[in-house]
Amino acid sequence: MTDVVIIGAGMAGLVCAQQLTQAGYDVLVVEKSRGFGGRVATRRLHDTCADHGASYLKPKGKLMTQFVELLVQRNVLQVWNGNFMEKTQNIVSSMQPRYVSPTGMSSIAKFLANGLNVILEQRVTEVNLDVSNQWRLTLESHQSISAEALVTAIPAPQALTLLEPLEGNILNSAFINKLRSVEFFPSISVMAGYPPTSKPLPQWKAMTFDDNILGWVGFDSTKRLNPSQPVFVVQSSADFATANLETQDLQPVGKQMLHAAANSIGFDWLAHPDWLQVHRWRYAFPSTPLQETFLTAETSQPLICCGDWCGGNLIPGAIDSGRFAASAVNSQLRPNTTLEDWNFLAKL
Repeated sequence: MTDVVIIGAGMAGLVCAQQLTQAGYDVLVVEKSRGFGGRVATRRLHDTCADHGASYLKPKGKLMTQFVELLVQRNVLQVWNGNFMEKTQNIVSSMQPRYVSPTGMSSIAKFLANGLNVILEQRVTEVNLDVSNQWRLTLESHQSISAEALVTAIPAPQALTLLEPLEGNILNSAFINKLRSVEFFPSISVMAGYPPTSKPLPQWKAMTFDDNILGWVGFDSTKRLNPSQPVFVVQSSADFATANLETQDLQPVGKQMLHAAANSIGFDWLAHPDWLQVHRWRYAFPSTPLQETFLTAETSQPLICCGDWCGGNLIPGAIDSGRFAASAVNSQLRPNTTLEDWNFLAKL
């Protein structure tokens, strides 16, 4: 039994959990993956790592600026200096600083998870209201969790899978239809390592494409301290990912993306890595987000959905959504109190 259970340890879920934990709630976060961060993801590979989800932070607005400043102070982030190219125009893009973590972008999520009660590698298989009017979650291990309030901080289609069985009984169709309306663009990410002798190396740190196959190429190893080899991350276009999303063996798809990058950039050696790994993101970017910062159900006990698909502004949107979701939970459980907007940053 806990006060609040949060499904998902991505940015929205972790911010929501920090805000509520610091307000004195007993909070449990349940995450199906092995680590924190969701699409703020880092893959450990050979003797290095690669960011195959969010590649960097560019702070905009007061909260994100404060958050990035805190992460820099705590030695989690540093500035990623260099040229950032727009392939279609062949010009250096905005010089607004980009921030990265030398140990991988998932370090941001690990920092946010500090002090939280989290269950990893457990998928929630069923959600319901029990006879005592508490939210009851069943895990794939058959363990059950009860809570006064439930927050889903996962992509809307995944939340829909869990909550759709409650339509017409516990949840009304208007709420479910809002979840149904949210759609995502997929993406395919290729992480590839090359011989240390590879030449020539690019003079840029990342390049954005308007292409049938490519969306973005990052010289990922330039984020690392004393990298042992060049490492690149290649992200597909949404159309290419959609066409190949259900392909069982993604290795040939990854090689096709590397060949396209080699041809477009003009470095033949990019097509011939020492190693590569491919990851599919089924829910990479919200294509039809909600306008609201969170979605709340008309239920006897609080049920809030949040994520970057509430507003659709990627990491900043996820952080705002998690923060406002925490305030919504608090307003229902403790109607006479409010949460401080910046509280979760001040106490990290």
